[in-house]
Amino acid sequence: MHPDNPENINVNKRTEGDINSTPARDEWLENEVDDTTKELLAKDARYFLHQALSTPCLDVLQTCSGPHIETVSGKKYLDFHGNNVHQIGFSHPKLIQRLTEQLNSLTFSTRRYTNEIAINFAEKLASLLPSDLNRVLLTPNGSSSIGIALKLARAVTGRHKVVSFWDSFHGASLDAISVGGESVFREHMGPLMPGVERIPPPVSYRGIFEGNESKCLEHLEYVFAKEGDIGAFLAETVRNTDVQIPSKKFWKEARNLCDKYHVVLILDEIPIALGRTGKRFAFEHYGIEPDILCLGKGLGGGIIPQAAIVTRDEYNRFGAISLGHYTHEKSPLGAMAGLTTLEILEEEKILEKVREDEVFMCKAMNQLQNEHHCIGDVRGLGLLWGIELVKDRNTKEKAILEAEKVMYECLKNGLSFKVSAGNVLQLAPALTISKPELEKAIRILNEAILKLNSIT
Repeated sequence: MHPDNPENINVNKRTEGDINSTPARDEWLENEVDDTTKELLAKDARYFLHQALSTPCLDVLQTCSGPHIETVSGKKYLDFHGNNVHQIGFSHPKLIQRLTEQLNSLTFSTRRYTNEIAINFAEKLASLLPSDLNRVLLTPNGSSSIGIALKLARAVTGRHKVVSFWDSFHGASLDAISVGGESVFREHMGPLMPGVERIPPPVSYRGIFEGNESKCLEHLEYVFAKEGDIGAFLAETVRNTDVQIPSKKFWKEARNLCDKYHVVLILDEIPIALGRTGKRFAFEHYGIEPDILCLGKGLGGGIIPQAAIVTRDEYNRFGAISLGHYTHEKSPLGAMAGLTTLEILEEEKILEKVREDEVFMCKAMNQLQNEHHCIGDVRGLGLLWGIELVKDRNTKEKAILEAEKVMYECLKNGLSFKVSAGNVLQLAPALTISKPELEKAIRILNEAILKLNSIT
């Protein structure tokens, strides 16, 4: 029996992506890659430490540009995965030019010194956020920004306890998995950071609080009141992996509860900010403000690792504490990447484009659901969409093997995306993608589901 037979894989391991080792993956590696690629993949498997969700790899990339990735064998894909870094598309020419110029100038900023580009970047971030959200700390990656936010919340409140959601993802470092809610990241990792209280998330389709956000809010207040010493509530404004979108009422009331119990609200928008939902920041959909906002992934334009937190002026009172103190804190290259990315979003009117694309995607997704009984639910904002495949719409049983078959069929025809929660096709293209390219992706997906239906 195959050691990772799809029938035997715990659903909790099917979280952030497809499974590395299944018969379907083996078949792909055997039949869909050439000999040169196989040799490179074998070396990759030999020298990199194996881990869930990334090893063995599917293929070997040669180039990436705009909404596309291309392999060494010449296969070209529309990348609807992109690790959530491709808001402005891959290899944006203006960003490459700016980074090249920066490489010929200041390449590193030593501790105790600052640099003008980092200052300009922080100033720009502050200018885009409301009220007194003016204080910035920069860091190379999103997990680190979560760590900074947690430390700052402890300093502000004097309390170490945190409430977060089950099934949330906030990064892969030890502190981030301590507050995250995906079991695959915590396996063999205990003991973890103490003081974390997880509650079930507000989910509209399946789940404990299915379609009843008031119960989730009731649970949240119950924990706030019973614990009495919660310092922070950490949550994704919109859950990225399987696209869960709370209502405006939910976030308004959650914000009020944080105020009532003097809890710092930390919003994790690392994968979804910068236009993914049609707004520069997802919290703008809800008419609320976080106390601490975590940004990352696409902030570096898909080239340079760059993340940040932005917080309130009133929290700027812990100068004696090293809240971040990362080696590349004020990286000139990272700051240039971030500043240029923000400029491109404005200059190319990408937010307006995404809102137009949302209309197209909403119509296309509803049409797919109407035509295919295996689609139990579709949900999305902007250019972040989830298609939930089920065996039966009444029982809502997850169509896990079917989702994997659809993914590999799409890969064969030039469309790459992530499968989350075992059965959710997550679609997150570059925000610069053209309408004909969106239409092509929908055709590929539709044909893959048609083929699945003809087999089953």
